[in-house]
Amino acid sequence: MKPVGILGGMGPEATILLMQKVLACVQAGDDADHIPLIVHQNPQVPSRIAALIDGTGPDPAPALRRMALDLEAAGAQALAMPCNTAHHYAQVVDSANSLPFLNMLDLTARHLAAKGAKNIGMLASPATRLTGVFNDAFTANGLTPVWRDGNELLSIIRAVKAGADSASIAPRITTEAQSLIRSGADHLLIACTELSLFTHALPNDVRWTDSLDCLVTAIAGFARG
Repeated sequence: MKPVGILGGMGPEATILLMQKVLACVQAGDDADHIPLIVHQNPQVPSRIAALIDGTGPDPAPALRRMALDLEAAGAQALAMPCNTAHHYAQVVDSANSLPFLNMLDLTARHLAAKGAKNIGMLASPATRLTGVFNDAFTANGLTPVWRDGNELLSIIRAVKAGADSASIAPRITTEAQSLIRSGADHLLIACTELSLFTHALPNDVRWTDSLDCLVTAIAGFARG
C-alpha cells in the first residue's frame, strides 16, 4: 500500500481522530493490513483563526509548505490535511511538490451531491465563510450553504481546543444544528474537524455528513490503489 502524509496538529485531537477512523476502516488480520500514514503532528502551525478572522496572527502558509516538503522527504506518496479552514492554503500545499493532494472540500462536495443534498447547514468555523473556501466546490456541485451567526460556533471551537468538558459542549452543538434545520438546511455538514469529535450531539432525525469521513475514504482508496 502507498503511504499518505498527513498535515496534522490543526487541532491535535482532530488528527488523532482521523488516524482512528483510518484504522477502523480496515478489516485487518495483522499489522501489515493497515494503511500506512506518515503524520506530521504540528500544533505550532500559526492559528488560522488569528490569521483569517482576527487579522492579527502570522501567516500559516510557510509552515504548511514546510510540512508538505517534510512529508515528501519522509516517503509520502500523497498528502491530506484534516482541517477545513486550513484549505484556504490548499494551493500552497498542492504546489509545494508533485504529490497528489486529497482535497477534503472537493471530496466532501462531491459526496453531498451524490447523496442528493441541496441546502447544506454549515457547522464550521466562521473563517470558512469569511474566506469562501467551500464556494467553488459547492457551486460546481449545485450546493447552497446555510449559515448561522458564527460567534457561537467559534466559541465552541475555541472551547474544544482548550479542552473543555464534552458534556458542556455537546448541547451547544445540538442547538446550533437545530437552528440550521429551522433555517432551511436539508443536510448538515460538519466542516470543522474539531466538531468531528461531537457527531453524537447531532439530532437523530437529520441527515449529516462529516468532512473528515470523506477524507478518510479518499485516504483509504489512494493507499489501496
